[in-house]
Parts: sequence; structure tokens; C-alpha cells
Amino acid sequence: MTTSSKSDERPSEFGTLEELRLTTSDGAGFVVRLLPHEDPAAPVVLMLPAMAMKAKFYLPMAKALAAAGCSVATVDLRAQGESTPKLREAPDFGYRELIEVDMPAIVDAVAARFPQAPLHLFGHSLGGQVALLYTATAPHRVSSVTVIATGSVYWKAFEPRRWFEALWKIQWIGLVARVTGRWPGGVLIPGAMQGRVMADWSRHSLTGHYRPRGRSYDYDRKLAALKLPVLAISLDEDPLGPKCNVDFLCGRIATADITRWHIDASSAVRHRDHFQWIKDSTVIGPGIAGWLRDGQPPR
Repeated sequence: MTTSSKSDERPSEFGTLEELRLTTSDGAGFVVRLLPHEDPAAPVVLMLPAMAMKAKFYLPMAKALAAAGCSVATVDLRAQGESTPKLREAPDFGYRELIEVDMPAIVDAVAARFPQAPLHLFGHSLGGQVALLYTATAPHRVSSVTVIATGSVYWKAFEPRRWFEALWKIQWIGLVARVTGRWPGGVLIPGAMQGRVMADWSRHSLTGHYRPRGRSYDYDRKLAALKLPVLAISLDEDPLGPKCNVDFLCGRIATADITRWHIDASSAVRHRDHFQWIKDSTVIGPGIAGWLRDGQPPR
């Protein structure tokens, strides 16, 4: 017989947040968790996770942005976290579904909940790519985009000494994903991911172009025409999204109003790798919120 204490049954702080539930046209289900500001016109920040990362990982940043005067919405990517169906039961999908099916439905739900507020996207790594690619196709829906640890994974965007490593590791992941229909996690990517997402990712790494299978848009052209404000944050101890890769991606959106924030050892941020930056949310969050309010580069 299994027993559990009342503390075991108590929902987590993340699980007690206000929620919106939605289903896309192809049957994917999402739970959007909210930290609403008392001012209905306060900017709302929709946070999008990295590969294999759950939305609840970003609760410290969500709380920091909320404390700095924003409403915040978090959501898991398709087949991750609270999203349904789960990865093993989900039909195959790639970048196209994330950008062209999921994002319009999620943005509609958040906009309906905060009809007076401007919508800003915040993306980490893959979440940042999704944020930029969606915004490039629907700039009228978004006021700005903030990305952190988000760079192009084109192999030549890395420093030359890492070109061979980037080529073989990312193409190996793409090969495994194509053959098995899924990436089980391990090399570079800590958790399991759907096969076509990783195939689209590895194709971009090989060619430098965003050409996901089944796409409805010329994403490279759309990105090149993007004119909205973008805050691009890089971290000096991040091997997965290093400064050179973030700079390369910024070059692809050169017509946007780009603010670059490179965080190094001279800053108050003590955790500066691809994932650990979340521990310094109380430092990074106010900088982002200030940029949303007045457009000034974070200090």
C-alpha cells in the first residue's frame, strides 16, 4: 500500500497560477499559466521555453517580470510539460506546427485575456527562434521580442575552432531523429524531442536557412523584413548559444530595432551559462522590464 502526506499532495506554486486552456485546430492542448498585473494595460510577456525545458522552469523569471510591473504568461511547447498529447503519443511535428499552428492559438488566448495590453514575446533558445519566426509572419500581433541564449545554430556561426564539432554533433542528432522519429536526449539536448523538430533544426544548422518542412512562408525573407524592437541577450559562459551565434542571428534581422545585451563577468549576473542564468532572474528581469517600458539598453 502506498501512502502520501498532505505536503506531497499540495500543488506546486506553479500549479496554483491562474490558467488558460486551449486546443489547436489539429488537437494539441496547451495550458497557459498567468501572473496578471493589477493594471489591465500593463505589458504582458509571453514566455517560450528552450528545447526539452518545461514552462515551470521559468517561474523565477516570470515572478521577476511580474514584480517589475508586467503581466506574464508561460506555456510549454507542444508535447512538453503540461501540453497534450505527450511526446510518445503525439503525431510527428516540426517547426511549422510550433510557429504556424501553436503560436497563433496561444497568442489569441493571451490577447483575449489581456485585451488592453501590448503583447511582448520572451524566448529562450528554441523558444527565441519560435518567437522571432512567428513575429516575422505576424508583426501586427507583437510589440517586441526578447530572446536569451538564442543564436543561429548554422555551423559557420560558431567560432571556427568549433565548426567540426557543430557539424558532426548537430547532424548526428538530425540523423537519429529522422531514422527513429525522435531524439531521446543526450548530446547537446538534455531531454527528448520530436523527430521533425530536430530534423528542421539540423537542416538549419547545415544550410543557415529556416526552411522547415511544410512551411507556408519564406522565413528568411520574413526575418530580413522584420522591423520591430528586439532585445537579444547573450551570456559569456554559454557554449550552446555563444555571443558569435547571437550576433549572426541579429545579422539576419538587421532591419529590426535591435538592442544587444551581452552579459559578462563585469555584470551582477553570476550564473551565465545556457540554463543557469535563471538563478539571476532578479537581476535580468528588471533589465528586460525596463527595456520594455522605455527602450533603454539594460545596464
